[in-house]
Amino acid sequence: MTIGEPPGGPGVVPRTSTALGLPEVPARPLAIRRVSRRIQVGPVAVGGGAPVSVQSMTTTRTADIGATLQQIAELTASGCQIVRVACPTQDDADALPVIAKKSQIPVIADIHFQPKYVFAAIDAGCAAVRVNPGNIKQFDDKVKEIAKAANDAGTPIRIGVNAGSLDRRLLQKYGKATPEALVESALWEASLFEEHGFRDIKISVKHNDPVVMVNAYRQLAAQCDYPLHLGVTEAGPAFQGTIKSAVAFGALLSEGIGDTIRVSLSAPPAEEVKVGISILESLNLRQRRLEIVSCPSCGRAQVDVYKLAEEVTAGLDGMEVPLRVAVMGCVVNGPGEAREADLGVASGNGKGQIFVKGEVIKTVPESKIVETLIEEAMKIAERMAAEGAATGAPNVTVG
Repeated sequence: MTIGEPPGGPGVVPRTSTALGLPEVPARPLAIRRVSRRIQVGPVAVGGGAPVSVQSMTTTRTADIGATLQQIAELTASGCQIVRVACPTQDDADALPVIAKKSQIPVIADIHFQPKYVFAAIDAGCAAVRVNPGNIKQFDDKVKEIAKAANDAGTPIRIGVNAGSLDRRLLQKYGKATPEALVESALWEASLFEEHGFRDIKISVKHNDPVVMVNAYRQLAAQCDYPLHLGVTEAGPAFQGTIKSAVAFGALLSEGIGDTIRVSLSAPPAEEVKVGISILESLNLRQRRLEIVSCPSCGRAQVDVYKLAEEVTAGLDGMEVPLRVAVMGCVVNGPGEAREADLGVASGNGKGQIFVKGEVIKTVPESKIVETLIEEAMKIAERMAAEGAATGAPNVTVG
């Protein structure tokens, strides 16, 4: 496989400059991206310097084609780039051809227990197939057939090793799902495919403990050049899962490790995508969209910063330009932060100074701050559209 990279080098996300002082993605990222093979999951490139993609998984019964396609449409609208669907039954397998054809984004079939569904997913035209060798009976005996079918169809395979379904032989050897056990399982299965000349593979080694997960991916990254799918499996409810995923992904991506991600939350799938995109934006691996920088408030604040931040965020939701807005609640950091933003307010004594591109353009009563910021944001957006600026969600700083 050839290894490619975006313009400017690995990990650099190109952006169009504007005259508004928008934050630029640094020419030098936190770390040079790990060199990996590139595979194609439908139209989405994974690895080889391609931008890190965001995935999620449907929660519907795959056999319910209408409900599944509706959820895929919602995920697509939220920014999801690749979607995985479960395939535990024949009815689910029978639904794959229609779903794969009608989905707006690449569909990966998630296969457990039954090797026959791997072949069904390939025949259905799925963009890739995820297999969990630890819980597919006699999987090793089927590798030759799977490799041939996948190779003939041009279908990549994700070898997905999970702590909760590790091969019993490795559990006996290591005593539990250690990083070494996860990596050995993944590389063993990859080697079986390699014996048959198949290398269109990406790998995941997931664990619910971020420390174990990070160590596993570090070891895996050092021992192969396959693209890696990052995930903290069973991360938990929204708050806990977001923290665990952000910590683990941040550690690995800041070292250049990781080519595609899925945030696993006990929450609606669109929330997973929202968190995943935010993690990438925070690391400058994706052009930042609506970014709100707000202060935690303190005894110096002379306005209700929490309320202002929430109302500004709601008012700017859905904007399609990368805009930075600062909403500040006191005179200590307020003016400085507001000047640094594209649009901002420094509040105090029942009034707010409105800044555009570092200049005070007006002073308004506290009751008019939110509507004034929204009006000015719309003007900036219109100006950017007229200038042909690159689109993206707005960046908001509230402090």
